[in-house]
Amino acid sequence: MQMIHTSLGKSKKRNKTAKQRELDASWEKLLKKYEPKKPVRVVSDSFSYSLGQTARRETPRIPSLPFTGEPCLKKESPRYTGTAIKGIGTMHKSNSVPVFSDEQAVEIATMRRN
Repeated sequence: MQMIHTSLGKSKKRNKTAKQRELDASWEKLLKKYEPKKPVRVVSDSFSYSLGQTARRETPRIPSLPFTGEPCLKKESPRYTGTAIKGIGTMHKSNSVPVFSDEQAVEIATMRRN
């Protein structure tokens, strides 16, 4: 099997066109227009580094609450103990709804049949 190699040497440098030279000149003019008038000063008096200081922020040590030794028990699930609900009706497929009166029970039953 033979391998074909192509030459990927440097391409010939082309001269810029008049339009490209004009665009470069306008770009340089624009850069000069927005160049800062005064030299920008960097103020770094507030920070000084030394090997003796830590580089992190110092935060106060906040102690946690003392352990009381009480166990964390699971909360009981709520149960209905009143007498307002007469029962549970099924509205659509497995959609359970509470029934508070006989009229509601009749309405739910007729809705399922229509």
